[in-house]
Amino acid sequence: MTTQHSMNSFLKGAALLTLAGFFVKLLSAIYRVPFQNLVGDEGFYIYQQVYPFVAIFGIWTSYGFAVAVSKMLAEQPHGEHAGIVRTASWLIAGIAIAAFATLYAGAGFFANRMGDPELSSLLRAGAFAVVFMAPLAIMKGRLQADGQMAPVASAQITEQAVRVGVILVGSYAVVSSGLSLYAAGQVAIAAAGAGAFAAMLLLIRSYRKQGTLAIGVKFKGTARKLFMTSLGVSMSSLLLVLFQLVDSFTVYRLLADQLGDMQAMIEKGVYDRAQPLVQFGILLATSLTLSLVPLIARANRQKAGRSPELYASLAFRVSFLFACAAAAGLTLVMPHVNETLFKTADGSLALIIFSWQIISMSIVLVLTAILYGFGKIRVPALLLVSGLVLKLIGNLLLVPIYGIIGAAIAGNIGLGFIALVLVWYFKRVWPLRFAPLRFYGWLTVAISAMSLTVLGYEAFIMPLVAGWPERLGAVFITLTAVPLGGAVFLLAAAKSRLITEKEWYIIPFGRRLAALQLAVNPRKKRS
Repeated sequence: MTTQHSMNSFLKGAALLTLAGFFVKLLSAIYRVPFQNLVGDEGFYIYQQVYPFVAIFGIWTSYGFAVAVSKMLAEQPHGEHAGIVRTASWLIAGIAIAAFATLYAGAGFFANRMGDPELSSLLRAGAFAVVFMAPLAIMKGRLQADGQMAPVASAQITEQAVRVGVILVGSYAVVSSGLSLYAAGQVAIAAAGAGAFAAMLLLIRSYRKQGTLAIGVKFKGTARKLFMTSLGVSMSSLLLVLFQLVDSFTVYRLLADQLGDMQAMIEKGVYDRAQPLVQFGILLATSLTLSLVPLIARANRQKAGRSPELYASLAFRVSFLFACAAAAGLTLVMPHVNETLFKTADGSLALIIFSWQIISMSIVLVLTAILYGFGKIRVPALLLVSGLVLKLIGNLLLVPIYGIIGAAIAGNIGLGFIALVLVWYFKRVWPLRFAPLRFYGWLTVAISAMSLTVLGYEAFIMPLVAGWPERLGAVFITLTAVPLGGAVFLLAAAKSRLITEKEWYIIPFGRRLAALQLAVNPRKKRS
């Protein structure tokens, strides 16, 4: 097998995993909308309070640990693979047992600390869910190391599809039966285990075919490297979930002191509506750019070909471009989007403030991924911890005064701090100019054009739908204003050539945008 063929196979496999990851993230953002419609804001609060506990373990193991295992297997001689897999299996088993014991035995403690003792049943359901995630991480890591991306991609899609199916069907059955919303929450949390179990069954046949000759490896050194690498890989993906965990322990308790238990549940549920919106914004901003990170690492090792500076600058510019568009777009249409998706426009101001976290999160995700490629993990990790501390302090100070708006502001402060200091640190490690001033100037023009168009359209259409049922009017405005604003932004960005045609061609699925850009600039030469 030639080197070129191996590289082509690798790139095809990486593209397959990127596509599967896009689908998984899309499902993760979308399913919360029908779920909230089924269980209401109170039921959504119940689920979102416990979701971070399971999500932290799931992201760490199924993503971070799987990547760590595949990385170590790829770096070591083939004969050591079985020893590494055995060490990883013992390590992940120990972590899973500890996580199970902590969640199951500590369910009452955690529920009381969150201010809602009835959440203990959901935490115990989450304890069983983490059990199936551990072996799945080992299987995925082993298959990725051997270049078998297709079964891993299939497993990722299967896991998420089964999970979402169990959440929606199970919750509908529970609600229709007249059972409590906490029972619906139990089903939704347990669905994570069902998805992991289904994916594990799918991978068993492929995994059994991977036979190696076992030789000894040092358990302590291997386990430590696996542990640290898995944390480094997954820390940026864990950030949003960790911020949610801070909210789980603070927002409801602080609101309940002023509003009472029931109203606090509803307010927290309204606040949690922002999660799928931000996830979708981050999906648009980072799915394409993160595919450039392996190219940065490869270009950094090779003397010929495109420079790593080009890929790094492009990753930042594309991420920043789409993140700003998503945040500004949500700001313009938020009351209508809020009512369209979640039945009411309650909490729209808090959701608008929260949505600007898309920009900070996109910067953090891209820069930490690039820094990880250079082996720079410690400083970004410290920054993430500092941001969490700022978020906690912000919640404690602002939620009693401003309610869920205060919680959204606290999140902006924490994530904004991480993003700003991370940019400063990145430039110390790699003095790279992300974009010229022209980029920021024309980006402002594109956003202004989108804003004026959408605001003008809303002013025109609002009197025409005034007599419609409120949600129907909101749906119509959302389905027309969003594509209109997006089209104007893309045309303005293409006309100003914020990203050149050749750069669009580097990005997966960027050919269509390059074609659009050439169409609106017929006299421009490619550059």
